[in-house]
Amino acid sequence: MTTNTSLRPQASSQWSAQISKQAGHILPPIVFTLALLALWQLLCMSPTSLIPGPIRMVSDTWNYIIDPFFDNGGTDKGLGWQILISLQRVALGYSIAAVVGIVVGAIIGSNVLIRRGSDPVIQVLRTVPPLAWLPIALGVFQNSDPAAIFVIFITAVWPIVINTAMGVQQIPQDYKNVAKVLRLSPQEYILSVLIPATVPYVFTGLRIGVGLAWLAIVAAEMLKANGGIGFFIWDAYNSSGSDGNSQIILAIIYMGLVGLVLDKLVGWVGHLISPGEQS
Repeated sequence: MTTNTSLRPQASSQWSAQISKQAGHILPPIVFTLALLALWQLLCMSPTSLIPGPIRMVSDTWNYIIDPFFDNGGTDKGLGWQILISLQRVALGYSIAAVVGIVVGAIIGSNVLIRRGSDPVIQVLRTVPPLAWLPIALGVFQNSDPAAIFVIFITAVWPIVINTAMGVQQIPQDYKNVAKVLRLSPQEYILSVLIPATVPYVFTGLRIGVGLAWLAIVAAEMLKANGGIGFFIWDAYNSSGSDGNSQIILAIIYMGLVGLVLDKLVGWVGHLISPGEQS
């Protein structure tokens, strides 16, 4: 029995190419992050620095890092629980925004008169800062939780509406003509033409919306909430001192990581539904 040794160099070359490719994706973020941490440490080395460096921050918040799910009762909870509280509010407000945004966007995109009439209103409302809605929401709902959920909804819905409407507008006229020739029912048109053609636009809006929803909940919780990552930051600020600053920085890092995961999750779902959608 003989072995074709000529295949070994080829396999080895392919393996090396794969390693090089993966290293090209992994190493730059690692090197950049380490350089950023080193710069942060150098800038905060002074004993009088009000901002703790990464080493001091980790030392001050070590208990929060190793035990993110402690619960001492009330709002005295670890960062893991605080993030879960915020995510529950975001999930509800964002889900409502997604359903309403897709439906309203599809209607706007399908009708020229509605599109022209609603455009000025949408352009005005979408530029209102999230926190400007909070006093109105508190006045209407008389409770911080539904008020925070409303702020998430009203912040996240606009990019979903706009991108969905744009996707409906961009459906090629040929597709519409074929649908008319085939006499597709409204349900068949939606399933066979509308949804496949608009999925990339819809998920672009959904990715923008989830980032805005995460921003909105943190801001709302800092002003009026019982628990949540925003509440944790505000509580740490009120406690002042270096420990408080370290807790705030740790929470900010966690917030950024959770925001990244949410964005990638929505992009991944979009890629499953429409393989051409970038994740």
